[in-house]
Amino acid sequence: MEYAEVSVNSPVARRQTFSYTVPSNLSIEVGQAVWVPFGNKLLQGIVLELTDYPSVEETREIAGIIEPRSLLSPSQILLAHWISEYYLSPLFAAVALMLPPGFERKALTLISALPVPDGFDLPSLTQEQRHALELVQGQGKVKLKQLEKILGKKKAQTIVSQLVRQGLAVRSYELEPIKARPKIEPYLSLAVDAGEAELEAARLSKKGANKQAALLAFLAQQSKSVPLTEARHKTDCDKAVVDTLASKGWVTIQHIKVKREPISYRGIMPSSPLSLTSHQRSAWEAIRSSLLQITANNTSSNVFLLHGVTGSGKTEVYLQALAETVKLGKRGIVLVPEIALTPQTIERFAARFPHRVAILHSKLSLGEQFDEWQRIRNGEFDVVIGSRSAIFAPQPDLGLIVIDEEHEWTYKQQDKSPRYHTRDVAIKLAELTGAVVILGSATPDVETFYHAQKGDYRLLRLPERVVPTEGSPLPHVEIVDMREELKAGNRSIFSHSLSQATTKATANKEQAILFLNRRGGATFIQCRNCGFVLSCRRCEVTLTYHFDEDTLVCHQCNYRTPVPQTCPRCLSRRIKFLGIGTQKLEQEAGLNFPQARLLRWDSDATRRRGSHQALLNKFRAHEADILIGTQMVAKGLDLPLVTLVGVVNADTSLNLPDFRAGERTFQLLSQVVGRAGRGTLGGQVIIQTYCPEHYAIQAAAKHDYVLFYGQEINYRHQLRNPPFTRLARLVYSHTNDVLCQRETERLKQRLTSEIESRGIDNISLIGPAPAFIHRLRGRFRWQLILRGTEPTTLLSQIPIPPGWTVDIDPVGLV
Repeated sequence: MEYAEVSVNSPVARRQTFSYTVPSNLSIEVGQAVWVPFGNKLLQGIVLELTDYPSVEETREIAGIIEPRSLLSPSQILLAHWISEYYLSPLFAAVALMLPPGFERKALTLISALPVPDGFDLPSLTQEQRHALELVQGQGKVKLKQLEKILGKKKAQTIVSQLVRQGLAVRSYELEPIKARPKIEPYLSLAVDAGEAELEAARLSKKGANKQAALLAFLAQQSKSVPLTEARHKTDCDKAVVDTLASKGWVTIQHIKVKREPISYRGIMPSSPLSLTSHQRSAWEAIRSSLLQITANNTSSNVFLLHGVTGSGKTEVYLQALAETVKLGKRGIVLVPEIALTPQTIERFAARFPHRVAILHSKLSLGEQFDEWQRIRNGEFDVVIGSRSAIFAPQPDLGLIVIDEEHEWTYKQQDKSPRYHTRDVAIKLAELTGAVVILGSATPDVETFYHAQKGDYRLLRLPERVVPTEGSPLPHVEIVDMREELKAGNRSIFSHSLSQATTKATANKEQAILFLNRRGGATFIQCRNCGFVLSCRRCEVTLTYHFDEDTLVCHQCNYRTPVPQTCPRCLSRRIKFLGIGTQKLEQEAGLNFPQARLLRWDSDATRRRGSHQALLNKFRAHEADILIGTQMVAKGLDLPLVTLVGVVNADTSLNLPDFRAGERTFQLLSQVVGRAGRGTLGGQVIIQTYCPEHYAIQAAAKHDYVLFYGQEINYRHQLRNPPFTRLARLVYSHTNDVLCQRETERLKQRLTSEIESRGIDNISLIGPAPAFIHRLRGRFRWQLILRGTEPTTLLSQIPIPPGWTVDIDPVGLV
């Protein structure tokens, strides 16, 4: 008898598998999706192992196979186990990262009414119980979620349990509907030859059946079948016309599986490899040598840190490394941190690998993601490009993984478990598959550079920009002390230097970027009479005023409210709009540079699908002179006409209570500085700040990563922060602040006693303390920070109560 260890799609499963008997009539493979009984439900599961002996005495049988083909490869199964153990996440949550889009189907709880037992005293029910029972009786069967919306979550669950105990209702379970499946479209073609169809069309036209005639004549001109919707649109005919011709045997309707392709190759011309500089060639040859080793069955992974200044040609190295990978019979995955970067990246890669590039990111429809995933698994693409989750694409024969802008925080999943970092997952995946990893950045993560310095990664340098013959090197950077501007009487958001430089650039028909990493109009609103500041009713953050909607918005939970005419506290009308965001910057730029055409690029301006590409195309076509934006404009864009970059406020992230605040500021400034001077016209950057002496700002102005790294790593060593230790952040949230604090203190006591009883001397606890945003979406949050060499080892042996989130290796503490 054979047994299977199955990861089950249930929150109860945690980090374990469950043993099931494999029925004799089923052929089960490792990695296959199956139906399994779990309690009184039938749930999805993935077979992770086949064994001769079960891990428990009594087992139940696998109920059936969901899909005959295995969904996970052996290396993906090992990766899922590693993610679950390293990040302390439920095992199925780690497995689900690698499953087809839309595969997961949760079990829905349904409530059905039973006949009222003889002699039951209905008036003894409470009013709420009667209300719930009437709702169920009226509909026959009701989803528990519907009752929770009407009665409240806890109350609904309590009342349902009471009704079930009294024999008035019964629970049942069913799975959510299938979310994604292949797209099938009806196609129309002639059932006779074209000449015969044309004669029939002429005959029908004489009889007055003009629409039938038009449809036959249209199909007679087509060399292949056409979508039914297209045929009806072109001939202005309805379904009845099609059905009539089909019943007479003139046309045939076929249902064909169609591909939802997210890449349009219209306007993308095939390109050839560029000549490499000496530094690029040196880097490429090192990567090529490593690729040759893996094809010779040397399965040890190789990780390269490609450290190149902005505009040094890292992308060309990626492209030629991928071409070599494909030449060796392997394939690649390329990751970019922002969906905003994807359009320009796709253009370059699609031009080099025509019709052999897949894309995966959250802005695609679920159907597009589903089709791309299936085609990737079938080996139809040489290269997969995408954001964070694309690392889990089922790319066969994986030979190369490229992580562009590897320092970016968006590579860390923070909103749900597993809270993985894409860089670490990629390195582990490469270790399991024998692939090569390229980590590319002008401003590497401090921990990544530290590993390169230690020799864990191989450091490749691109110290010079690749510019046209008459072009310029890195742009000149000027730091403007805004304190001195105030002393000189300038209260504008533009310093004299930035104002003059912007005027000059637009007058010369050049382009400029104005960078401010805050969106909205006014960042807070205050009563000038009593000092009251308008805050979100669900979060402990101020509300931001948005000009375009004339609304106050919470940037955490999206709560919206009209602007009050009077102060809610003292009823004064002295309401003042303070602070500045990109909308206010756009307004001020319009007043200061009236002749310039403005374009704003932030998350408010890019809500619609395709808006990133539309904005990029507009600015590249020089339909705007000044681009105003948040960090979306700070990285990855290659715009030759941009000669000026103005950083309106360099201090927005500098003073956050986070040990990475200096690093993040340096990286952001260095990236935005790199947008200037990429063409033949040269470039200039002006950084406005109230902290001109700060080492991060000074190093960014000098384009000197090594200077910044030396200072930063010294601070990290003194304070025992990563990379010299590892962190784990534990956050407890609850609607009751006192209970939240008490629970955090209880866990601290438990952890402290465990540390002391085991004699662990290389781990420390920081906290408990309120989180930086103490109240978020109606829930208070308290946190504990574990700092030591292996916090995961300690936490994995302690059961963490419900209500806690555990973030291993957090990228930020705010």
